[in-house]
Amino acid sequence: MRMSITKSKVRGRLSLIMGPFVLAFFLAIAAHAAVPGITGPAFKLDAAANYITQPDGMQVYSWGYGCSATPAGFAPYATGASCGAMQVPGPTLIVTEGQTVTVALTNNLPSVTGNTSIVFPGFQVTATGGTPGLLAQEAAPGATVTYSFTATTPGTHSYYSGTQPDLQIEMGLYGALIVLPKTPASNCAAIGSELGGRTDYRLAPSAYDHASTCYDREYLFQFAEMDPRIHQQAELQVQAAQAAGATATALNVTIEPYRAAYFLINGRSMPDDMDPSYAPNYPNQPYNGNPHMHPGELVLLRVIGQGRMEHPFHEHANHVRILARDGNLILSQTDPTKLGGPLLFTTDTFPGQAFDGIFYWSGRGLNWDIYNHQPGDGSVCNPDSNGYYTTASGAPANAPNYYEWCADHTRPLQTANGGPATLPDPLVVTNGLWYSGSPYLGLSARNGGNVPAGQTPLPPGAADQNPEAGIAFMWHSHNEREITTNDVFPGGMMMMMLVDPPVFFIDETL
Repeated sequence: MRMSITKSKVRGRLSLIMGPFVLAFFLAIAAHAAVPGITGPAFKLDAAANYITQPDGMQVYSWGYGCSATPAGFAPYATGASCGAMQVPGPTLIVTEGQTVTVALTNNLPSVTGNTSIVFPGFQVTATGGTPGLLAQEAAPGATVTYSFTATTPGTHSYYSGTQPDLQIEMGLYGALIVLPKTPASNCAAIGSELGGRTDYRLAPSAYDHASTCYDREYLFQFAEMDPRIHQQAELQVQAAQAAGATATALNVTIEPYRAAYFLINGRSMPDDMDPSYAPNYPNQPYNGNPHMHPGELVLLRVIGQGRMEHPFHEHANHVRILARDGNLILSQTDPTKLGGPLLFTTDTFPGQAFDGIFYWSGRGLNWDIYNHQPGDGSVCNPDSNGYYTTASGAPANAPNYYEWCADHTRPLQTANGGPATLPDPLVVTNGLWYSGSPYLGLSARNGGNVPAGQTPLPPGAADQNPEAGIAFMWHSHNEREITTNDVFPGGMMMMMLVDPPVFFIDETL
């Protein structure tokens, strides 16, 4: 069993500056694959049983979709990418608008659990094989049913079981379908080249066939919850039926009263969700929740509510502009060429609903230089027409402070009158795999200890523990129970968003 993390331990691992700014060094972060999944348009999936893990050491009996055979391709590729016979959430299916999508589902669940199926909300689905069910054509134990539909609507969509959904979705039979636009917007230029050359880790230049939906990188978050009492009942009843030699039965699992103890982002709870995608210690939970970005980048958030509860999620550092819900663009009522979605402080996620939104952070207006430039140090920040240091104002594409808000150039973090922020004691929080002991993004804050005197709060001779260390923001549910794991804080629906220096290459393949 892994040791649970207590509130007192986290207090020793966090330092707050300027209210919502969280400088954190929770765990080693080695991989951040953006929207890992498998490409179509033809898929072969299993429904099978296995166990998923939680940070309190629990092994939770679950059902999930997986791959009947090695998929044709992963997109984007991540080191160690795989697709087993069962995972929670199910494999993310990636297709292109207009394609005919086929999904062949084989029911490899224990035969005593009966039929299963998949529904694809928002699409006109036809099915071959199987037997008629209430919501979809169903696959009997050991049998296969094939679903076919045209991917008519770009955006983020869900798929899940249409058989006993109150039980089977709870057990883990759900996943995501991403439809890429057939004609992405042609005006989507990347924010700027990263040091050493830029590689795109976005699935498409734009989220929709609309000029206002450009983005630079993307992440998928599927929110769900689990009541372990339900999973335990299902496990015990399956074991008893199998021991009695039964080949078919009806599980009599009590669903109500419902009390979730685990709150999941992509099948994991914090801190597990910040470990790499495809980490070997989570063989049936391959997807993480660990967004990274550079200042000025447009980050596309693909979010799905896969459980039965509403989840009020808060992304620190900025609001989220909602682009679409369930693949339906929200356009202005007076000008359909413009988007009309709300700018949300808390992005409520509702059961069965998906949304696409844009998150943006630049450091604008903080009143301190996030790169730790000093007066007279020769650093340059020529503002473009929007006030940022970009190629439009003469910045090289790989400038260490590309997209800096020039009005704050050389403004100190700490001034004689005690503001705008109070630095933490560097002797307490210097060591760590995220937080280096410095709140800055500049090179002088992260060059292996060779720091000019007086430029950072690093103690003399201290070495930066991680060249990636940046400014971290906590993203978490605003429902207090949902940031616990089995009632222990911290846990549940919580993760960290890390703003990296422009010169740090965010390698989404690791």
